Amino acid sequence: MAEELEQETAENTGTEVEQTIQEDGAVSETPATEVAAPVNENFKWYIIHAYSGFERKVRESLMSRVAAYHLEDRVGRIEIPTEPTTEMRNGKKYTIDRVFLPGYVFVEMALDNDLWHVVKNTPRVTGFLQTGDQPNALSEAEVNAMLNRSDVTKEKPKMKMKFAKGEQVRITEGPFANFNGAVDDVNEDKQTLKVMVSIFGRPTPTEVSFANVEKFEE
Repeated sequence: MAEELEQETAENTGTEVEQTIQEDGAVSETPATEVAAPVNENFKWYIIHAYSGFERKVRESLMSRVAAYHLEDRVGRIEIPTEPTTEMRNGKKYTIDRVFLPGYVFVEMALDNDLWHVVKNTPRVTGFLQTGDQPNALSEAEVNAMLNRSDVTKEKPKMKMKFAKGEQVRITEGPFANFNGAVDDVNEDKQTLKVMVSIFGRPTPTEVSFANVEKFEE
């Protein structure tokens, strides 16, 4: 479980302070860690659908159920796709761990019918990403691409580009490079767009910088 600490109040020394905090305001000192090879050769990665906004609660509940049912040898890592986003608050720089695939939780496990029921019956879990009756297993490469994004939001010069809601664009950088999608929201101040792209067959919002998209014409 990712460690979350309460944010400490820094003395006003006049110098810029950089901290990493969760979306709810708690300080986090845990950096993103690349997914390593599975410890158990029977482990595979699966995606479960959760209520949007409750991804961290679902992760905590799953970890509690794993301990309660003594399934530590059947369930490995449980990850939430997040990315650090830098912003300024009261003259200080903070990095927010923002969920960029709402409703998705990645679980590494040796899945069988009994474990399927344990996971499926976890509060706020709505099901597995699956084709037909079988949950879809993901490769290490696919999981790494989703969990370790390279298009981190940074302070950049303002881009002299105009976008409109509903406009088609193509993402040019990051793990979603070459994905096409429709603009759902435009943030002129942050110079970012919310673009709806199709991921695993579902329309999913992702935030990208003006500099990382181009207008798409069929």
